[in-house]
Amino acid sequence: MPITDPMKKALAQKRRLYVKICRECGVRNSPSAVKCRKCRSKNLRWKKREIIK
Repeated sequence: MPITDPMKKALAQKRRLYVKICRECGVRNSPSAVKCRKCRSKNLRWKKREIIK
């Protein structure tokens, strides 16, 4: 069931796609994270994303 409301779609994309991933353990972290919540590593990257319009 696709989302047709543009505001809801933008909110869902932001929630699902804008996260940081730990390069050591692979866990998802919040966008504001500096260290990994699981292993405390500072080796974080942004999740790769391609926004579908």
